[in-house]
Amino acid sequence: MKGYAAALGAVSFAVTAGMANAADMGDVDKPIRLAVNEWTGQHVTTHIAGEMLKAAGYKVEFVSAGMMNQFQAIADGDIHATLEIWSSNVSDDYANKVSEGTVVELGDLELNAREGIAYPAHVAELCPGLPAWEALKACAPLFASAETLPAGRLVDYPADWGTPGADRMTGLDLPFKAVPAGSEAALIVELRASTERKTPLLVTFWQPHWAMSAYDVKFVDLPAGEDACFTDPAWGPNPNAINDCDFAASRIFKAGWSGLADTWPAASEILMNYTLAVEDQQPMMGAVDVDGGKVEEVVAAWMAENEGKWRPVVDAAIK
Repeated sequence: MKGYAAALGAVSFAVTAGMANAADMGDVDKPIRLAVNEWTGQHVTTHIAGEMLKAAGYKVEFVSAGMMNQFQAIADGDIHATLEIWSSNVSDDYANKVSEGTVVELGDLELNAREGIAYPAHVAELCPGLPAWEALKACAPLFASAETLPAGRLVDYPADWGTPGADRMTGLDLPFKAVPAGSEAALIVELRASTERKTPLLVTFWQPHWAMSAYDVKFVDLPAGEDACFTDPAWGPNPNAINDCDFAASRIFKAGWSGLADTWPAASEILMNYTLAVEDQQPMMGAVDVDGGKVEEVVAAWMAENEGKWRPVVDAAIK
């Protein structure tokens, strides 16, 4: 994957009319604590935001936090912002905290994202009929493992990311058992092994991710993820279940502590106006996960080479 590090494309940072008036810096002696969740893309997203805050004159701390259980810490002010929340995989706790006013949304990150049930391209030769989801009914035994027999095996997201893959298997009445991966890295190990050995594999996966290109990953064609699918069993191919469809279109957004804007007005403005393009994030993910670079170094290199793309957001907030 040589070349990922050099292929850092244009990033999309929104500079809006509302940013014309500089905001107060606030408490510059108090560190702003940013949540670092479990996947590489989020690390890239968060470190770019952190470097922008540092460039503005703030102190920043990066805090490891589980994606599904970070919102209490944000509500308590122990963590001040989280920069990459996927609408398809967010806990009810988030909505509860927003409703009570202890967590506030900071706007869209604007990544062009998709989630779904997926497979390396070679699997279509083993299971004729793919990418149509109906093909999985007849092919399920090919995907079976010792722990799932006689059902096929779906490698789902790690347990603390939720169970979206399992929900699809149940909703579509497919003879598969969802087995949670231990981590994002474990999902990649599965994709690599399947590609190298040309063995069957079905996974829950997402883009942006460097592995989509590296392992020629394809999405299964599922019925469109309309709102009714998730509430009305009568909708869709299975009249007895909800979730008999694809994932809903993913919205990726940011959120923070309710005291963020009062404590650090300019920082709040920077984070609210920060967006990131898939074309930018995905190569940086590859530079980390494929080329072996450190997140901090990869982000620092991009910041140095692309100051004209992020500096206006910082300057508009502080000058």
